[in-house]
Amino acid sequence: MATSPSPFPLHQDGNCLAGPLSEIFALDLTAARRRCPSCLVDAPLAALHVFGPEPGITARCPGCSGIALRMVRHPERTWLELGTPDGPFRIPTPGR
Repeated sequence: MATSPSPFPLHQDGNCLAGPLSEIFALDLTAARRRCPSCLVDAPLAALHVFGPEPGITARCPGCSGIALRMVRHPERTWLELGTPDGPFRIPTPGR
């Protein structure tokens, strides 16, 4: 028996990160790419599965659900974990 899709998605796509990340970076990072060290999926930040916003934003690989980004905001500071040493993001340089 097939189930109908939920009207309430469990996650958003990575495009929803454009706003929060624009508070830190001058570049639009949604086109930045990352190769997941676990499943080797090479995808833009926009393709990540994003959960949140409370207690923070967690973005996961669309292939294996490995954590690719974490962001927690506090009135006095923001914590950002962007990629890992094994799976860094490649950010395009504007104008090149």
